[in-house]
Amino acid sequence: MIDNIFYKNYPCIDLHGYDTESARVAVNDFINDNLLLNNHTILIIHGKGTGAVKKSVHENLSKNKQVLSYSQDTFNEGVTIVHLFLDKH
Repeated sequence: MIDNIFYKNYPCIDLHGYDTESARVAVNDFINDNLLLNNHTILIIHGKGTGAVKKSVHENLSKNKQVLSYSQDTFNEGVTIVHLFLDKH
């Protein structure tokens, strides 16, 4: 879970126990849901483990045109912070 008080209000998805393909699908759905809700910043909790899920998530984020930027949390390498591109009409 997220212990950082600054992240408590951001939507997050916890991928513990997911395989790489399930994580990819879940992250895409999570991004689409948050775009509809106009959430600019989201958190993806992928854990540390072997790094396979994190690698898959980061590859997916790098290819997603709705992702403005993403970075690994400085204090918790099991969390990725994602900023979404919100289309302003």
